[in-house]
Amino acid sequence: MGIDYQTRIRNVTAVLGPTNTGKTHLAIERMLGHDTGMIGLPLRLLAREVYDKIAARVGPDKVALITGEEKIKPENPRYWVSTVEAMPREIDVDFLAIDEIQLAADPERGHVFTDRLLHARGKLETLLLGAGTMREAISDLIPGANFISRPRLSKLTYAGQKKITRLPARTAVVAFSANDVYAIAELIRRQRGGAAVVLGALSPRTRNAQVAMYQSGDVDFLVATDAIGMGLNLTVDHVAFASVRKFDGQNHRDLTPAELAQIAGRAGRHMNDGTFGVTGDVEPFDNDLVERLETHTFDTVKVLQWRNSDLDFSSVDALRDSLRAYPTEGRLTRARMAEDVIALETVSQDREVLDMVRGPAAVARLWDVCQVPDYRKISPQSHAELIATLFKFLMTGEERIPEDWFARQVALANRTDGDIDTLANRIAHIRTWTFVSNRSDWLRDPEHWQGRTREIEDALSDALHERLTQRFVDRRTSALMRGMRDKEALTADIGEDGAIHVENHYVGRLKGLIFSPDAQAEGIHGKAARNAAAQVLAKELSMRARRISAAKNDAFKLARNGRILWRDEEIAKLEPGEHPLKPQLVLLADEYLQAPDKEKIQERLTTWLNDTIRERLKPLVELSETQDLTGLARGIAFRLTENYGVLKRETIAEELKSLDQSGRAQLRRFGVRFGAFNVYFPLLLKPAPAELTLILWALKHAGEHGLSIDNLPAPPRAGLTSAPAEQGVPEAFYRACGYHICGPRAVRIDILERLADLIRPLLAWRPNPEDPTATPPKGSTGDGGFVVIPEMMSILGCSPDELAPVLVSLGFRPERRPVKKVQPAAAPPAEPATEQRVDTPTEQESSASSESALEVEEQIPLPLEEFVDAAPQPIEAGSEDAPAEAVPAPTSPASVDSGAVEGSAIASADTAAETAETATAAEDTAAQARESAEVVVFEEVWRPRRRHEGARQDRRRHRHHQHGHRRGAHQARPQGTQGESKQPVTAAASSSGEATNRPAQPGNQKHRDRKDGRRDGRRRQDRSTFPVQMRSAPPPKRGEVDPDSPFAALLALKERLEKQAQESSSS
Repeated sequence: MGIDYQTRIRNVTAVLGPTNTGKTHLAIERMLGHDTGMIGLPLRLLAREVYDKIAARVGPDKVALITGEEKIKPENPRYWVSTVEAMPREIDVDFLAIDEIQLAADPERGHVFTDRLLHARGKLETLLLGAGTMREAISDLIPGANFISRPRLSKLTYAGQKKITRLPARTAVVAFSANDVYAIAELIRRQRGGAAVVLGALSPRTRNAQVAMYQSGDVDFLVATDAIGMGLNLTVDHVAFASVRKFDGQNHRDLTPAELAQIAGRAGRHMNDGTFGVTGDVEPFDNDLVERLETHTFDTVKVLQWRNSDLDFSSVDALRDSLRAYPTEGRLTRARMAEDVIALETVSQDREVLDMVRGPAAVARLWDVCQVPDYRKISPQSHAELIATLFKFLMTGEERIPEDWFARQVALANRTDGDIDTLANRIAHIRTWTFVSNRSDWLRDPEHWQGRTREIEDALSDALHERLTQRFVDRRTSALMRGMRDKEALTADIGEDGAIHVENHYVGRLKGLIFSPDAQAEGIHGKAARNAAAQVLAKELSMRARRISAAKNDAFKLARNGRILWRDEEIAKLEPGEHPLKPQLVLLADEYLQAPDKEKIQERLTTWLNDTIRERLKPLVELSETQDLTGLARGIAFRLTENYGVLKRETIAEELKSLDQSGRAQLRRFGVRFGAFNVYFPLLLKPAPAELTLILWALKHAGEHGLSIDNLPAPPRAGLTSAPAEQGVPEAFYRACGYHICGPRAVRIDILERLADLIRPLLAWRPNPEDPTATPPKGSTGDGGFVVIPEMMSILGCSPDELAPVLVSLGFRPERRPVKKVQPAAAPPAEPATEQRVDTPTEQESSASSESALEVEEQIPLPLEEFVDAAPQPIEAGSEDAPAEAVPAPTSPASVDSGAVEGSAIASADTAAETAETATAAEDTAAQARESAEVVVFEEVWRPRRRHEGARQDRRRHRHHQHGHRRGAHQARPQGTQGESKQPVTAAASSSGEATNRPAQPGNQKHRDRKDGRRDGRRRQDRSTFPVQMRSAPPPKRGEVDPDSPFAALLALKERLEKQAQESSSS
């Protein structure tokens, strides 16, 4: 495309100025004023942008697009839009323009722009567009050229250094490596919602999509290389340099002031001012550089890159020599070796290639193949191998690239899976094949492959755009921020489940009266979600406030954690107040709920809460509010209120002793019941009141017991009369639920009183000497003890094994007693066993009788409530191993104890009187025992624990249970085998012989004195303080047995029977 000197200098106009001066727009307008025209642009992306503008004005049938990878060529185009490298040389047009002419100084591409500067001309007009630094160079190379200076339409100002996270919206961040671009974009996505990405490695389609995303406002930030400095028309308000060094193909170097100005000039478009600055690790610009950038004052371009365009194709060596030629004009310097020259130098070393180069046509074909761009950027050697392969195909056979080989190469890139780098690599490969397919004589069907490669490149470009968007853009946040920035009415809706969607993006959920942003939205994402939702929350919350204030009582629920629910969503919570029955109500609402609406909701919920407490806890509320109580009754009422309607009787024992019948009547009028173990309200033990009292207790006292109201243990299921007590759960928790801890079980308080009502008559019943036919109550032993009956297990809903520790915790002790059962005579047992069976029950019965005589005055039966409201001393049921206190005797003189004592004394007298008769009939008894077989079984009799069975008895409880079977064996063993009685002989026992000679008197002072303690708490010194003890080892000797005691006669009888048995066995 060489021209003579006169043609070069004719009709050339240079339009020079900084960015944002409208130079490209002027060139388009000038071209459309001619019949034909051509414009060369520095980027394929920019070429496509200009092509679209011109096609929209004159029609697509009148404009052609020519780039290395894309050709749109109608039949008779009038206007040509092209990249500078692809400008057709053989076409004459009236107008010709070259944009960004200052690139003639670029080390890599400069020689192409210099060639167009020197040789490309329009017949009527030529425009050179570029920076003002090219004025002197153009004047020297094109004397007589016209110059038009275009002032910048807006002002450019330096804004200093800012953090990336503090950059203003509509900012372009510039970096010079893909890794830096990706890192910055990722940071912006996390902190600011997202960024578009522009890299030189991206396909034009991908870059267009990214730029369009930025231009539309989907994102407010653009991260790019210096590609944005060449002709991209962007609405950028601020340009931030994250780096000021770049790799120019050979070295890393600092950008020149002119290059910085070219990029910074993208800030501010048309009449809008722009700013520039630095970010990241870049040091702030010095004042001199800032002044030069703001005033567009730069050093002029000294030399332009040049390469000989008049090539010699006579041979490969001649071609190489012509490419090494030096310029003959000033201002020009020979360009360094470009990719095509490097490829030529490399393939010329291939002997096979050289053998194919015969004649100028072959040399020209080789040079033409070397023009294939190295998009893949693998290595110069790899690119040279591709060039050699293509050339060999074109020089052999059909002189075309084989279709099957080309199809395989294309297929390798036809995949849209993978990450950003993988897709970018495939795009680089397919761009290579797109370039090859645009050579009309290299393929048999180039149009087919042009369409095919274009289709694959578009698919890969779209996939890459999607990956970039997924990685660097939060679409939801960007959409919400765009809507807020534009201050448009956002489309929002609230689902039935409270989910809020704004512009079809989920932003959070409205739970009750609180908006919860999307948990995945953090930082700027959460802020955008909240701001977007604010537009719809105020209206929705106001509507909910009206519904709540008008709702009926059954619309609200009180959860166990103290939260008030409306439509199963929390809207308020309770906090402890000064009064146990008056908790504080705190509304769970955020700032979107207006103050008047808050007041309405607060008032409605407070009314509902007071009504609920008054309805469910009516007797307790009335008791706490009454003014009619006097004296001790008022104090007990206060204690009941503080303890939510349940008091251990032992905690107010002294008050109850002093409480007169009038005071009791006052409390009973409100439903208070005075039980054997607790003072309580039976009505509050129902499920609904019990649930409420548990909540009120937990509000105030859960923390004191190591519990959290938000994670309370599960209370016993409603309807259960007893349940196993969970280990680690405090007793106070169960009492708040209406249960009394009895060893390992929690027993409902009213059920415990029913159990006491069952046991009390069984303990009190004694045989009536005047009515020998009187039948004892079921379960009563008639001697101050009882056996477990099904009714006891039924009301507690437990087995005998589960009932036993409950009785122990209530102050009872088990005792095994033998019971004889007669077997048929057909199977008589062996003679020694018969004697043993005869001796054992006799001994046990006698022992039991004497023991009963010793214990009658010591045992403490349950109080008889129908006689008097006494103050019993219930058992401390904290632990089975803890000391258990016996239930105290009634304070009334009309207690059943006198009858029990009298019956017991009579039984002891009868036992002593019958001793002699038993001794005289011993041999007859032994003989009868050999003739009839008897089997001894044992039953468990429960008796109240003696008062003097204190801490030592409890300390032995664990051992006592461990050796239960051993204890039974000891009871069955004759005392003679040990030489000593299992029972310790007390002073009272030694005097029992006297007791048998005179009837027991109810008012006898001696019987009263034989009790464990007195009113003053002191113990008689003339009585033994040791309780009956069961040992697994022989007890220590306690001295000789009183010969006047009934036990002495029994011991003599036993020894005589054993002696007879030994004699009969020896004979």
